[in-house]
Amino acid sequence: MNNKGILVVVSGFSGAGKGTLMKELLSRYDNYALSISVTTRTPRPGEQEGVHYFYRTEEEFDQMVEQNAFIEYARYVKHSYGTPKTYVEQQLSAGKDVILEIELQGALQVKKSRPETLLLFVTPPSAQELRRRLVDRGSEEEDEINRRMARAVEESREMSSYDYIVVNDEVSSCVDDMHKIIQSYHTATGNQMELIKKMQKELKDMEEK
Repeated sequence: MNNKGILVVVSGFSGAGKGTLMKELLSRYDNYALSISVTTRTPRPGEQEGVHYFYRTEEEFDQMVEQNAFIEYARYVKHSYGTPKTYVEQQLSAGKDVILEIELQGALQVKKSRPETLLLFVTPPSAQELRRRLVDRGSEEEDEINRRMARAVEESREMSSYDYIVVNDEVSSCVDDMHKIIQSYHTATGNQMELIKKMQKELKDMEEK
């Protein structure tokens, strides 16, 4: 049986609780690795190289793009972010299921280049609950909350592109659901590869007789 890990992309609306879920998932199970992104922004207080991000200059980032060193990348107004292939492949080869917490655009990039990737979309149980969580965070003004809700309208149009929709109503049960989905997908993928290899070998053996 192939013990290589699988790639899991987790996306969701702003305010859906992705960060909280990832933190709980990684603390509860030891078979996951959260992918560390490359960024061109400077470290914030308390952030560490290789823990929170890999910090690179714009020139270094451009070189990595030219070298095809990213699984996916995106450029925003001031900074660039990307998922490094080498780090992800090392973790997958070590048997870790690697989780990428990235936005919808990057998620679809990954799925296009790696169709075997599992896409999970996290959502609160209702639009009203989403707005309530954004308001309760107390970190955004009303205009920003409205912008995030407008963006959620756009993102909702691509929810059907994901393999599974995960409803974050209660953190503990949601983490359980995510773990079960990932492990069942892991098993199904492994069994599928074994079946393919078995059929290929049997057909080749028959052809040679």
